[in-house]
Amino acid sequence: MQRMAAYFTEALADRILKSWPGLHKALNSTRITLVSEEVLVRKLFFEMFPFLKVAFVVTNQAIIEAMEGEKMVHIIDLNAAEPAQWLALIQALSARPEGPPHLRITGIHQQKEVLDQMAHRLTEEAEKLDIPFQFNPIVCKLENLDIDKLRVKTGEALAISSVLQMHSLLVSDDEHLRKKLPLASKNMNGVHLQRALQMNQSTLGELLEKDMVNGYSPSPDSTSSSPLSSTASVKVDSFLNAMWGLSPKLMVVTEQDSNHNGSTLMERLLESLYSYAALFDCLESTVSRASLERLKVEKMLFGEEIKNIIACEGAERKERHEKLEKWIQRLDFAGFGNVPLSYHGMLEARRLLQGYNCDGYKLKEENGCIVICWQDRPLFSISAWRCRK
Repeated sequence: MQRMAAYFTEALADRILKSWPGLHKALNSTRITLVSEEVLVRKLFFEMFPFLKVAFVVTNQAIIEAMEGEKMVHIIDLNAAEPAQWLALIQALSARPEGPPHLRITGIHQQKEVLDQMAHRLTEEAEKLDIPFQFNPIVCKLENLDIDKLRVKTGEALAISSVLQMHSLLVSDDEHLRKKLPLASKNMNGVHLQRALQMNQSTLGELLEKDMVNGYSPSPDSTSSSPLSSTASVKVDSFLNAMWGLSPKLMVVTEQDSNHNGSTLMERLLESLYSYAALFDCLESTVSRASLERLKVEKMLFGEEIKNIIACEGAERKERHEKLEKWIQRLDFAGFGNVPLSYHGMLEARRLLQGYNCDGYKLKEENGCIVICWQDRPLFSISAWRCRK
């Protein structure tokens, strides 16, 4: 709790410093975040927690079921950072009774070296198993993706995999929208900021305990009333429309199942406090406090996400995690129909979790989707979709 409180305190301090841009810039002038460091810490996250492993197993099973009998399969990976998922899929496809398909994977990532490494690993595995294979690398951020570079061909059965990427497209210019309600927004944020600034490392814990005693739990749809959340989705709606235009046979979306896209500071502070308390509790139960790898994940991943959620606004605020209900509404509006994830996929996921020998991890089925929880706290959701014609 103490370590988590320190990251929240740091995030609030950073928010205050932003009121003095010159000072904030001077204090952060020597801070350089390398993409290679981000890749490293996300790999540590993959290894320490089962969340992404479960997402990969469920996604692969959904793809195998959707691509049964297909001779040409094209998969688009919107964040091609981890080859483990596709190595497992190549092995599964090689064992198909009807024989393996011609497989093409298009990987999107902002670092060329990551894509080169993935291309090498996957090509090597495909050659070993005698599977016709091509890898199409696209070096760019998802928000700058040129759809034409995906090179989707007629006759291919297309699947799209999005792991923790869609929320980054919810970025919008909050300041422009706030001008419509300047007084209300100013008064609301002033009250919330004043209350937030009264917190320190000890009172964060007290606040959490007090809210639990008073029966507070974050509303499952607390962001739906936000005047910004509905207007903020122009970019993601446009992207989903472009994906729909490619006529994928399947699209699997994994996202953080949290309300971190509220319009007010206090709303985001309370929601993120509960989510990250659960993630820190996962670490506490499974990884030694003395672990340097754990410290890196806490500081470079969770700490930076907390700072982005709390200290940033407008286009700078990238970590806009939303609940599964929101994604269901958004994907439905874009013309996608939900594909219930299979019993076999759920079984594989449960088997994987049992290998962790930790009772805290739980799975639940919700509207044909899978939600991964720590105790009873939902943390990640996996949902599958196809085009409604």
